[in-house]
Amino acid sequence: MTESATRKTDSGVKDPRIIVALDFATEREADALVARLDPARARLKIGKEMFTRFGPEMVRRYQGQGFEIFLDLKFHDIPNTVARAVAGAAELGVWMVNVHAMGGEKMMTRAAEALQEFGKDRPKLIAVTVLTSMDASQLSGVGIMDTVENEVTRLAVLARNSGLDGVVSSAREAGIIRKSIPGEFLIVTPGIRPKWAETNDQIRIVTPADALRGGSDYLVIGRPITRSQDPLEALRLISEEIEAVL
Repeated sequence: MTESATRKTDSGVKDPRIIVALDFATEREADALVARLDPARARLKIGKEMFTRFGPEMVRRYQGQGFEIFLDLKFHDIPNTVARAVAGAAELGVWMVNVHAMGGEKMMTRAAEALQEFGKDRPKLIAVTVLTSMDASQLSGVGIMDTVENEVTRLAVLARNSGLDGVVSSAREAGIIRKSIPGEFLIVTPGIRPKWAETNDQIRIVTPADALRGGSDYLVIGRPITRSQDPLEALRLISEEIEAVL
């Protein structure tokens, strides 16, 4: 755990804990929100919907404004295809990219290997374990009869053994992952809602403070910031909640 809502790397560069999840139907709306945020206090997450609509140019534009990007496309395909996809993300200059751990060890290993040629400039590579919109009943519906906790842990260990930097996981499982995987291993947590925000379609959610207490490194937060009348103020309030814990 660190001492504020932004960490500092070994080089002294700030490392914001908050990743703002962009979820807009138009570029105008997204641009208006991003213009009201501070790249020193948060990174941005661009997912499937916006990347499909607006493509790499949106990533480049926000990078040009000083923001680092988590490209959340959850690649899940044959190993060679995924390896080429993450290499493309590295060429785009994103800070972080992800794959789906259910793609298996060979797929994840090939993805990690594909990023080695980018050296210190390579993006962080993480794997999705179990989506925060899923619970045990939904897992059983796709043939996984184990508990959410056991499935998340199994996939996290598989990701670590495949050479990945970390996982996407609910904070509810972060403590279990920390016990199962020693050493440096990132946990990126979606489904974060401050106490004053609505839960919307997420099932396994926690507050920012609880997420950090549980062992999360980075917090993905969308609507409490992006739908706020004052996004920068919402970001400030969440940052204060984080700092109160640390």
